[in-house]
Amino acid sequence: MPPEFIPLAIPDLGGREAEYLQQCVTDNFVSSVGPFVTAFEQSVARAVGGKHGVSTASGTAGLHLALVTVGVRRDDLVLCPSFTFIASANAISHASATPWFVDIDPASWTMDAAALRHLLEAGTERRDGEVFHRATGRRVAAILPVHTLGTTADIGPIADIAAEYALPIVADAACAIGVSYRGRSITDFADLSVFSFNGNKTITCGGGGMIVGNDDALLQRAKHLCTTARVGRDYDHDEVGFNYRMTNIEAAVGLAQIERLEHFIARKREIRRRYEQAFAPINWLGRFPAPDWADSACWLSGIVVGDGAPHSVDEIVTALQAEKIDARPFWKPAHLQKPYRAAPAGDMAHTDEIWHRIITLPSSTGLAAADQERVIACVLNLR
Repeated sequence: MPPEFIPLAIPDLGGREAEYLQQCVTDNFVSSVGPFVTAFEQSVARAVGGKHGVSTASGTAGLHLALVTVGVRRDDLVLCPSFTFIASANAISHASATPWFVDIDPASWTMDAAALRHLLEAGTERRDGEVFHRATGRRVAAILPVHTLGTTADIGPIADIAAEYALPIVADAACAIGVSYRGRSITDFADLSVFSFNGNKTITCGGGGMIVGNDDALLQRAKHLCTTARVGRDYDHDEVGFNYRMTNIEAAVGLAQIERLEHFIARKREIRRRYEQAFAPINWLGRFPAPDWADSACWLSGIVVGDGAPHSVDEIVTALQAEKIDARPFWKPAHLQKPYRAAPAGDMAHTDEIWHRIITLPSSTGLAAADQERVIACVLNLR
């Protein structure tokens, strides 16, 4: 028989998902009003060490909403790494602002705090208590670090810089549920952190996102804007809001998923360890980053194709896919994408060096040991 296809990252729905979904149907709570929404918001906030959660229709919607909530306005600039899924930059655009791209630290693939400081020191000036981009005259409104692949940014120094310049932090924590930074919750260092529950994430609702933070006023405003800025029970709306609500059905799936969060993260880390052990003897294969400050969720794992490799990234991906293994190249940086080529950017040396070398390998929490060995064998056979 031909080998079965091994997907990159698919959900494990082996918990109480069916039970909770049946309860939604039985109780006739299927839309954005229902007990699972509140329960899921509370569970996520508790799991990530935040005070409150505001559920959203997607992670991208959550980022957009969070940026508006902290005061990002039309024609502002938001500092953001270019090495990220394009949704990070798109959310800034949805807020009618423009990303200002920052290079990454090669030790973590996350926003480089030193590069961030350099851009602010060399490229901005302060007027009336606010920060302005000297070259364009545009206001700098926020910093958006990304916890890449579930590995936290070096968020301590970034938070120090943000405080020095009085800039809010909206953290893209799409893949970083359940991780910590130097033993502390990542939500301690950002005004708002945004998580994703897309189908390929560590836990899923099929879609959806969550804004988590500790500031009651900010979170109340996010909730108000998320629910069409409606005032009271009547059709009164006091500003332009958004219909970014999560449904009770999605939250029911999410609640069943988060009940197994520790197991899922343990499986992700086990998969990462097995790949690293298997590929360690190959001198042209590098590992995914593991900075000392991060306790990574290891959302996706894979390999880095180094100098002297006998095969290109495209050749390796093609060979694995021919064996029905869903290997993929990783993110093309935002500063190279058509919508953002004219956006302001710092020196992108580290981003430009690494992005085209990365291959992600099957990393589902339900990945069978035999399937992972098949992936490993296929990579080793390329030597």
